[in-house]
Amino acid sequence: MPAANAEALEFLRGRRSHPPALLTGPGPDEAALTGLLTLAARAPDHGKLEPWRFIVLRGAALARLAPLVADASAAAGNTPEKAQKHGDAFRVPVVVAVVFAPVASDKVPEWEQFLSAGAVSLGLVNAALAAGYGASWLTGVASAPDFARTHLGLTGDERIAGFIHIGNRREAPPPDRPRPDIAAKTTVLE
Repeated sequence: MPAANAEALEFLRGRRSHPPALLTGPGPDEAALTGLLTLAARAPDHGKLEPWRFIVLRGAALARLAPLVADASAAAGNTPEKAQKHGDAFRVPVVVAVVFAPVASDKVPEWEQFLSAGAVSLGLVNAALAAGYGASWLTGVASAPDFARTHLGLTGDERIAGFIHIGNRREAPPPDRPRPDIAAKTTVLE
């Protein structure tokens, strides 16, 4: 039997995202964030293409983006309350945009590269949570291609895989959500 890492398994059993409304400052400083990004980059990456990059948003950049996100949400037809909530999600200490940046490859299809960017996103959330921060992975109106190109400088075929919101935990996370019935979601072939 393989040697289990009991602490890691216990962490995964209890991991829970912390919504932006439950995050406060300070967030990770530059050195701590670099460490978290380094851990996130240890994601599966067939072909070693690194089909992703990071945009770190702090301070003035977040203050500039928050009202733009709220305006974009309202323009998309959301209620004023929901639009405000979307904007407020960018009023946290740190947001890392994980950018899917596909690489031309005869070996690795684009969809597989996109999965790598998703794995990086989850890796960053888990690294932040394991380091004691609160974190969550969101998308929303700020991930729309036009918004991301205009306000975040995405180019070509780049897309937002996710925004990882990171800060100190203001309070305990919300109650756990219902989890899937694994037996109903699993097929075994022998």
